[in-house]
This record gives sequence, structure tokens and C-alpha cells, in this order.
Amino acid sequence: MIITRTPYRIGLFGGGTDFPIWYKENGGEVLSFSIDKYCYLSCRVLPPFFDFNFRMVYSKVETCIKLDEILHPALREGIRHFSTHRRLEVQHHGDLPARSGVGSSSAFAVGLLNALSTLEGIRKPQLQLASDAIRLEQDIIGEVVGSQDQIACSIGGINHIKFGQVREWIAHPFLLDLNRVMEIEDRAFLVFTGITRNSSEISKGLVNGIESKSSILN
Repeated sequence: MIITRTPYRIGLFGGGTDFPIWYKENGGEVLSFSIDKYCYLSCRVLPPFFDFNFRMVYSKVETCIKLDEILHPALREGIRHFSTHRRLEVQHHGDLPARSGVGSSSAFAVGLLNALSTLEGIRKPQLQLASDAIRLEQDIIGEVVGSQDQIACSIGGINHIKFGQVREWIAHPFLLDLNRVMEIEDRAFLVFTGITRNSSEISKGLVNGIESKSSILN
């Protein structure tokens, strides 16, 4: 069994400029940091004694015979494109509720691909995991999401991430001394409002007619 732990993230500045439809024409950059709250995923090859081939456990429990029967899009397409195993059990646990604004869907994607590749005997570098998670969410599933969350959840720490036309993205870690980190943590307070939302649905409003919002994004 493989167990992965992937941090959630807090975005500070630059959100919106990390959408490909924007940065491939205009460039973009964000500042974000990961936090000590995590998404946990366990993954194992399912023994051949069950009358189903897939068992997916998240807010729901799915038992399926065929891959196409899996309802969760990231699980279904992640397994389809990044795993050779066709009998799998995947279970998810999170320190924070889904859809609460901490990049939970991207943390899920990163953790899933990390688990699947490790189960295949492949240890992917953090930067490759980030790129694969971006591809899974944006290109394969077709979610309207940016590219900063997958990177932040993959590499951790505080990062200045730049997006561009030639090189799609590059992350520059902020190497802060311990006293500065402690100072920031002493002055920061994270609150759960009890409100959840679907970031992909909200992002559609930003992406539609994004050029009209150029002054804000610039």
C-alpha cells in the first residue's frame, strides 16, 4: 500500500494570471505558500477475491467493475492515463473540508498521481508531478482551473511562480530564515468560514471575457 501526504496551499497575490488563456499571451506570476494541513491518499492493488475491480473512497464510496463506471473524474481519468493496474483501491482523507479555498482539488490530483506512479515503481520528481497534475485537471478532465495550485502542492514552501509563453512555468522558492518564518506565523490566522464553493464554476466567470479584465490582472 502506498500512502501520500500532500499539503494544501494559500494563495497571496497574482491569482487569475495563472490561467493558460491569460499567461500564454501576457505572462503571469503568483506568490503562494503551502500549509501544515494535508490531503492523504492511500492506494493499493486490490486483491483478486472481490466481485469488483475498483473501490474508491472519498465523500462517497464507489465499487465498480469497469473503469468507466467510476464517477469521480480525477480518480477515473487519473487511473486511466497514469496507471497500468486495473484492480485498485484508493481512499482519501483530508485535514480540511473540500471546496474551502485551499487548493484541495489540486492537492488531491497531486497526491493521486504520486501514489499511482509510486505503485508502478516510479518516483516522479516534484516538478513532473506538478506538470502531470496540471495536465490531468486542465486538459484531461477539462476543469477551469489555474496552474498555481498544483505547483504549490507539489513542491511545498513559499514560492514565487512565474508563467510565460516559452517556458510554461518556473518556481522560485523564498528561502526565509527561521525567525522570519516564525514572525509570519505569529501574525497569521486561518479561519474556516463554513462556506464552501466550486472554484471551477467561479473561475468560468473570470475566464469568460478575460481580456476585458486585463487592467485588474496586470
